[in-house]
Amino acid sequence: MLIWCAILFALGILAFMDSIFNYGEIFRQVNSVLFMLTSLGLLVRTTTKIRGKQLESYQEQVSRLEMEVRNMRTEHENSRRVPVAR
Repeated sequence: MLIWCAILFALGILAFMDSIFNYGEIFRQVNSVLFMLTSLGLLVRTTTKIRGKQLESYQEQVSRLEMEVRNMRTEHENSRRVPVAR
């Protein structure tokens, strides 16, 4: 994420320098395309991380519920066992 932000910052500096020194039309087009693609990559990476975090939380909930079911089953089996007096 830091690399993406550094790239965007560098492109912003280049755009600022272009506005001061007027490098030319081709530079503006290339810089704007690079800025757009980098922003798109950052957006995709962020949404992927958000979905991954949701998936992790669902996996944690499933494992917690599986453990609760296992505990309930053992409690139920233990309550069904009645010691026989001889």
